[in-house]
Formats: sequence, C-alpha cells, structure tokens
Amino acid sequence: MNLNKTKATDYLTQLLEIEDLNQLRSKLVELQNNLKDVKSDKIGLLNITHNGDAVNIGSQYIKNELNQILETQTLERSKYYIQRFIKSITQIKTSKVNDLNLNRWKEYNDILTDSLWIMDKRDNSGAHNAGYWGNFIPQIPSQFLRRYTKAGEWVLDPFLGSGTTLIECKRQGRNGIGIDLNSIAVELSKKNISNENNPFNICTEIITADSTEIDYEQILKERNIKSVQFAIIHPPYWDIIKFSENKNDLSNAQDIDIFLEKMEKIIASTYKVLDKGRYCALVIGDKYSSGEWIPLAFYTMQKFLENKFKLKSTIIKNFEETKGKINQKELWRYRALAGGFYIFKHEYIFLFKKE
Repeated sequence: MNLNKTKATDYLTQLLEIEDLNQLRSKLVELQNNLKDVKSDKIGLLNITHNGDAVNIGSQYIKNELNQILETQTLERSKYYIQRFIKSITQIKTSKVNDLNLNRWKEYNDILTDSLWIMDKRDNSGAHNAGYWGNFIPQIPSQFLRRYTKAGEWVLDPFLGSGTTLIECKRQGRNGIGIDLNSIAVELSKKNISNENNPFNICTEIITADSTEIDYEQILKERNIKSVQFAIIHPPYWDIIKFSENKNDLSNAQDIDIFLEKMEKIIASTYKVLDKGRYCALVIGDKYSSGEWIPLAFYTMQKFLENKFKLKSTIIKNFEETKGKINQKELWRYRALAGGFYIFKHEYIFLFKKE
C-alpha cells in the first residue's frame, strides 16, 4: 500500500493532541475505514500526488499497528504506539549488514529468527530446480542474503553447484561470485542463472577452479572487487555423494583428515576476502559409516573457530527425503531399528562472523 507520507504524518500527529481515550479510539476506527480503499479515502492518505510523498508499507502491517493501538488500555500507551507508527512511516533505520528497516521490523514476518528451520517445500520458482544432486533449498541463501547483505554487495559461494546462491543474488540485487571445479556443474549453473531475470542489473561471476587451491584475493583483484560482504559455504558432506571423478573433489577425499585439511584452506581464503564485521554461513550435515555417527558438521565448524571466525548461531534445518532415500522410508526404518541408530532428518547451518 502506498501512503501519502505527509498527510499520514499530519493526521497521526493530530491524534497525539487528543486527551480522551474514547475519542482517540473513534478517530482510529475512522482511520481504519478510510484506508479500506481509494474511494473511501476522505482524508486523502492514499492520494499520492508526488513521488516524494509516497511511502510503500504493507497493508497488513498497518492493520496490525492500528489494532494494537486500539487494544491499549491507557491514553499514554496509545500515544506511544502512535509515535512509533509515525516513526515507521517517516524514518528508515537500517543496520550495517542489511537493508531491513528496523522501524518496521514487524513487517518482516517471513524472515526466520529461530534456530529451528522447518521447511516443508522447496522453492522451485523461476530458475530454481531440484535437478542437481545435493543442492540446497533456495530458502537458505534467500534468508541469509536478506539478513546479512545490502543491495549491490558481493556474495561468495566457493561451492557453486547448480547456481542456487547466485540465482538468489539476481533476485535480491546482490552481486555474486561462484566457484566450482566440476565443469558439468558449472555449465548447468550458467544455464540456470541465465534463466533468472536480472531486474537489478547485478553481476554474477562464475569460475571453474578448485576452491581449495586458487588465490581468492587475486580473483577479486582481477575483477576490480575489493572484498566480499557475505559468504555461504555448502561443501559435499565428504563422500556421501560423489559429485565427480576429479581426485581434488572433496567428495573424493580419502579420509576425514584430508577433507578437513582441504576445508581449512577454503575457510582461511574466505576469511581473507571477507570484510571485517561481516558474516559467513556453513551448510553441512553429518555422516554415518560402519556403524558410527561421524560428526562431520562439528569437525568442520571447529576449523572455522580455529581460523579466527566467531560462531554466532547454530541452526538445525529439517529435510524429509533425500534422493538416495526416495521411496525407501520403510527400509530405512527397519535398518534403524536393527542397527540401533536414528535416521538423518536434519542438517546444520552454522553462522560465523569475522570480528
């Protein structure tokens, strides 16, 4: 909904002068009715005569704010909420790491702030698809880009895969750099990313290379990029899925020590190019082998801590069915009962900050 900022502010300011709670409530109900549609807008709050007067604000947000004011029991509290409402219309308060207007924080009810992420369906809109084995759901980078980046900033993805992160970058107006040693994955990602519209005219750089060996600083320098403001790392979960025949592929690591050694190189390289005070997310799961649960996620998380990153959050994300277990629920349930273990239904997302 587009409000005439000047008229809305003037009207709400006049309400602050009312000293009778019942009269104030009556005026608020009048305001609610006024905002139902343009034809009933006697006050002219929906009449946008100049672009400078317009402020776009969710209709549900407005409804909730007015209801909260109406439900208060004191004049003092009502005026406090009106003043806060005026501030949400007239002032923008953002942090150093995103474009969210904290004066209207209630409007972002689709942004997750809890450490348990239950997502029933994968976002398959636009260029997104589940065709690549092992790619993560688009909602993960979507959530992080909104909370930890600003428009026009640079995002690094050292495991490009099918291009999920860079597709989200195009949607949200962030520049993206994706790296992958698998040429098949790179060609697929190029196709997927090109199928997504680019309304913000951002740049997506796709590089075919081994993320454990290349010089990240040199890559940025060659592209006139000083640094990145966010990184999202979604490596193979060791050898659970073989992504290629390349011996340098992490999914072909001979043992867990080699896997972690290679991961540490990526972590150290990412740290160098990430701006101070900015964030990096690791998306990873554990592994079950030879009757033993291997806490791969926590081993990798420890490498981040050893390389000067500070852990900010540990998120548990559910998944219902992987490609390797499609139509095999009963079989895996039997195996779990017989083998004395629990079936994987989650993966970890660790959020780090460079201090």
